[in-house]
Amino acid sequence: MPVQIKLNDVQKQAVETVDKPVLIFAGAGTGKTRVLTAKIAHLIKNEEYAPESILSVTFTNKAAGEMKSRVEKIVGPKASRVNIGTFHSICARILRYEIDLLGFNPNFAIYDAADQLNLIKSIINSNKIPIEGMTPNAIRGRISLAKNSMEESKLDNKSSSPVDRAAALVYPLYTKALKENNALDFDDLLLFPLKVFNKKPAILKKYQEQFKYVLVDEYQDTNHAQFLFVKLLAEKHKKITVVGDDDQSIYGWRGADISNILGFEKAFPGCKTFRLEQNYRSTQTILSAASTVVRNNERRAEKELWTEGIAGANIGLMETFDELEEAEGILELLEREIVNKKRTFNEFVILYRTNAQSRALEDALRRRGIAYKIVGGVRFYERKEVKDLLAYLRLIVNSVDTVSLKRVVNFPPRGVGVKTV
Repeated sequence: MPVQIKLNDVQKQAVETVDKPVLIFAGAGTGKTRVLTAKIAHLIKNEEYAPESILSVTFTNKAAGEMKSRVEKIVGPKASRVNIGTFHSICARILRYEIDLLGFNPNFAIYDAADQLNLIKSIINSNKIPIEGMTPNAIRGRISLAKNSMEESKLDNKSSSPVDRAAALVYPLYTKALKENNALDFDDLLLFPLKVFNKKPAILKKYQEQFKYVLVDEYQDTNHAQFLFVKLLAEKHKKITVVGDDDQSIYGWRGADISNILGFEKAFPGCKTFRLEQNYRSTQTILSAASTVVRNNERRAEKELWTEGIAGANIGLMETFDELEEAEGILELLEREIVNKKRTFNEFVILYRTNAQSRALEDALRRRGIAYKIVGGVRFYERKEVKDLLAYLRLIVNSVDTVSLKRVVNFPPRGVGVKTV
């Protein structure tokens, strides 16, 4: 049975504004997913949009799945017809129908970071490219950043930067090899729809008519290619809602451009801007501390998070000499809490920023005989056996995929050596 979503006044206004472009600044814990979900439901139930005419773009498959599930609880089976997915999945879907215009076969392979790295290593070795001490992975990252920013032409083999010089030499050969393998990397998935739209405007017009309302989550993390993709699709009807928080923009190093969200009002004149500032997740103490820090950002939209909840305990700060002293200090703190407040170890969680930091913590836990569980591990699609199987499947549908061939040609062992390959 369909359910109703409870919204505060600002959330409700953001949901019900559909006659103009909408920008929603949504601070952490202010209910942005709730608003996006409610807006999709509102478009279907109250504005009579056909579900298949709505496009909602997210940044992770998990977020897309969660949104589909929430929309289904409100509108029922119609939710399955709404186009909800990541930028990469939506673009890949378009390219399966249109990529022949660019000289690729629709059954193209999609190379992940490991596939790209293997291809780049092969290019460097077979062409004896001087990489001046740069690692193949650094070159891969530089090429990716250039493509994300749509600045491939700025890669210069006479640059003062060694990685730029190496990337400039590798890039044309890398592009050629991808086409020969009928393969795209993740950056191509974002760039190629733009090439298709530019080459044949009638195709752009077709998708503008198909996607009559566009919604984008985590807009602060979009790069230039994603900005153009969204802008082109929404250009005709101007029916678009983007949600994001410039204060949470942390992916500039991989091409995200904070100007996309801060410049939205200029890109879409006449837009309506909303600020979601009521927080439902944290105490006021935490919100005030976070606001004090982020207020120092040079470029930001003004906002102040608040909550109706309790003020909460003061935030503690522990300063230590090194990671060993830090681990001991954390364990001593936990033990004091257990003794003084009668708590148990399973009530605690220790968060660390990088995997390398777990070593000292695990050693300290073992010395005390404290049982613990590491959450996470190797991702499913990163496991060797899964990647090998996927490589076999790729070869079945795309026999010119040399990266996949090299991965599995001698696995299980068949006595095939480097010279044979």
